[in-house]
Amino acid sequence: MIRVLFVCLGNICRSPMAQYIFQDMVTKKGIENQFYIDSAATSYEENGNPMHYGARRKLEQMNIKCGNHTSRRIDRKDYKEFDYIIGMEESNIRNIRRIVGEDKEKKIHRLLDFSKNPRDIADPWYTGNFDKTYEDIVEGLNNFLERMQKNNELM
Repeated sequence: MIRVLFVCLGNICRSPMAQYIFQDMVTKKGIENQFYIDSAATSYEENGNPMHYGARRKLEQMNIKCGNHTSRRIDRKDYKEFDYIIGMEESNIRNIRRIVGEDKEKKIHRLLDFSKNPRDIADPWYTGNFDKTYEDIVEGLNNFLERMQKNNELM
C-alpha cells in the first residue's frame, strides 16, 4: 500500500482538497485499494478545525465526496508512516523538514514539482480563489499519478 500525506499550513484548505481529490481520482481508476491517503498541517493554528467552507463548497461543486475532516499537525512519526509527504508550497516544505528532520529517503515533495510548470499553490485562505487552487491541485495530482505509473509503483 502506498501511503500519501498532503500538507499545507493549516490543513483546512489545500491539503484536505488534495486528499479528497486524490481519493476521488484513484477510486475512479479502481486503484483505491493501493493507497492510504491523509492530510496534515505544519502549524497548530487550525488544529481540530473542520475544512474551510470554501474548500468544501468547491469539492461539492465538483461532486467530490469529503469526509468529516478535522485539521491535525504533522509530526515526526509521519515521516516513518508515509511514503510520500507532499506540500503545497515551498514554505510548507521548509516547515515539514523542520518538523520531521532530514529527508534521507527523499519522501518530501512540493505537489507542482511533479508538473511541467513547477510552482507553489497559492493559499485560498488569502486569495479567496478556490477555483484556481482546485485547478492547480488537479494538475499536480494528475502528474503525480502519471509519475507513479511510469515508475511502476502501481499494480
